[in-house]
Amino acid sequence: MSFLEVLYFIIPTSIAYAAPLILTAIGGVFSERSGVVNIGLEGLMVMGAFIGIIFNLAYADVFGSWTPWIALLVAMLVSAIFSIMHAVASVSFRANQVVSGVAINMLGIAIALFSVKMLYGKGQTDFIQNKIPRINIPILQDIPILGPMFFKSVYGTSIIAIAVAIIAWFVIYKTPFGLRLRSVGEHPMAADTMGINVSKIRYTAVIISGGLAGIGGAIYSQTMTGDFGHATINGQGFMALAAMIFGKWHPIGAMGAALFFGFAQTLAISAGSIDIDFIQKIPTVYFHILPYVLTILALAGFIGKANAPKANGEPYIKGSR
Repeated sequence: MSFLEVLYFIIPTSIAYAAPLILTAIGGVFSERSGVVNIGLEGLMVMGAFIGIIFNLAYADVFGSWTPWIALLVAMLVSAIFSIMHAVASVSFRANQVVSGVAINMLGIAIALFSVKMLYGKGQTDFIQNKIPRINIPILQDIPILGPMFFKSVYGTSIIAIAVAIIAWFVIYKTPFGLRLRSVGEHPMAADTMGINVSKIRYTAVIISGGLAGIGGAIYSQTMTGDFGHATINGQGFMALAAMIFGKWHPIGAMGAALFFGFAQTLAISAGSIDIDFIQKIPTVYFHILPYVLTILALAGFIGKANAPKANGEPYIKGSR
C-alpha cells in the first residue's frame, strides 16, 4: 500500500469519525459561551443515537432512503427537549452544573438501555438497513490527489458538519445573537443591565447544544455502528467536550480538534491494515487507547492554555454582583 493510498483511506474515514464530534463539540461551544457548563454531551449523544436507530428501524418502510435523514431531525428534536432538564436545573434552579451534566449522562444511557430492553428483549437493537450513504461529489471528485481524499466516497453528514462549524462561527461572532451569547457568558450582570434576558439566552444555548449533540449521536449510530447498544456511544461525548476545550471554545477550533480526534480513532481501527513498517511495529493496543489518552490530556488542560468564558459555570442571580 503506497503512502497516497493510505491517505485516500485515512482522510475520508477521519472526517467521517470527526463529524459527530464536530457537531457535538459546537453544541458545547454554544452552551458554554452562554456560561452553562455542559458535560452532559455524552448523555445527549446517547439519546440522539438511540432515537436515530429506533426511528430508522420503525419507519424504514415508510420513508425509504430518506429514513436516516429524517431520523437525524427526530434525534435533534428529542435531544433538544431532553437538554431542557439541564437548562432548568442550571439556569432556573441554579444547581451545580457539573452535577446536572453528570445526571444527564447517567439518565440518558439508563433511559435508552431500558427502552431497548423493553422493545427488543435484549441489550441492543436490530441492525438498520438504511444507513447514511456515502456520496461522490461531481466535478470535485476528479481533482487530482485532492479529489479522492476529500470528495470521493464521503458521507453527506461530513459535509454538513463542516458547514455547521462555519455557520456557527458566523452566528457567534457576526450576529447580534452571537454578541448577546458571548456577553452573557463573559459578564451576565452587564448584559442584564443592557436589557439582555440572561436566562432566555442560556436556555436557548443549552437547547441548541442538545439538538446538535443529538444529531451527532444519530450520525454516529447510523454510519459507524448500524445499531444501538450500551457501547455505541463509548466516550464520544467526552471526546467532543475535549475537542471544545482543545479548540478554545471556538467553533472552527473545535472542528479542528474534532478532526484530530477523528484521525486518532481512524488509526485505532485501521492501524493493522496499514502496510507501513513503522506503524506495523507499534502494538495495536496503543492505537486503541490513543483517542482516550488525548481526551484526558485535553480535558486536563495539558495541551495549550485554554481560557473558558469568565462566567462559565456561574449561576446568575438577577441583581447580584
